[in-house]
Amino acid sequence: MKYLGTKELETERLFLRRATKEDSLEAYNNWCNSDIVDKYVLWKQHESQEVTFNLYSEWEKQYEEPTTFRWIVGLKDTNELIGTIDVSKKFLKFGTCEIGYCYGEKFWNKGYATEALKAVIKYLFEECDAELVCAEFMDNNPASGKVMAKAGLKYEGLLRSRVIDKLNRRNDLLSYSITKEEYFNQL
Repeated sequence: MKYLGTKELETERLFLRRATKEDSLEAYNNWCNSDIVDKYVLWKQHESQEVTFNLYSEWEKQYEEPTTFRWIVGLKDTNELIGTIDVSKKFLKFGTCEIGYCYGEKFWNKGYATEALKAVIKYLFEECDAELVCAEFMDNNPASGKVMAKAGLKYEGLLRSRVIDKLNRRNDLLSYSITKEEYFNQL
């Protein structure tokens, strides 16, 4: 796999670029402090804009590493920021790109998440020479699975009772993936 880092990407309706600390207020307001988004993520809802600012400041530093693949996603027509999408470094050395994403609820059900995921998948396979792209979601968020399926990922299986949510309940994880061969065969 080629570690090319976070390159600017563009789709019909979206831009994907590096996040900056200047994005933190909009990110805080649009998804990082959302009670609704909080139900579907494992990270703690941000209690203040300062928390988001500090996180995004740290992210800016991480872009110096070519193994950092993290985008902030915005609408081209309004420049409004709608969410983030990134790749975990956990399995990169094997050419495996585990993707995570988060969007503000007012941007759900408009196809934005699928559009951004397709752009990242294309970049990872066509430019970075990834071997596998995968993602997981908690069973309480089936809409995330629909995003994965629409982006071309295939259902792999159920990881039973894998994570504990914020209410201390056990949740299953559902796993989806697409191999390099599958990706290029569908073109």
